[in-house]
Amino acid sequence: MPTRRRQARIVALQTLYEADTTGHDPVQTLERLVVEMGASDQIKDFARELVNGAISERERLDDVIVRVAPAWPIEQMATIDRNILRLAILEILLNNRTPVKAAINEAVELAKSFGSDNSAKFVNGVLGSVSAMATR
Repeated sequence: MPTRRRQARIVALQTLYEADTTGHDPVQTLERLVVEMGASDQIKDFARELVNGAISERERLDDVIVRVAPAWPIEQMATIDRNILRLAILEILLNNRTPVKAAINEAVELAKSFGSDNSAKFVNGVLGSVSAMATR
């Protein structure tokens, strides 16, 4: 069974994905998803923090993605990969409460579970560049 923090990341990812693909309100989507899964307050709070951060910092997060993955136009990236990257970059560069290696590992696991066959490798490569940027 996934840890509470991984469950929160999954719910946050599902929320952002749904918001990107359908235009649904992310706050309402998050509330619906946490009720459906019977999430604890800890899961709900961390998921809300991630979603709110990804939404409020979206422009900054996307700028980082564009800088470290210039060969991949952000609008052409798979929606799931783009949102996994947004969440991980939020944790690595802006949140700073999750160790960099843990944030990368969590993102790679999300990519393996929800992305395409190449997602995990792609996410790992992009986040390796973000990690290098973070340590400069």
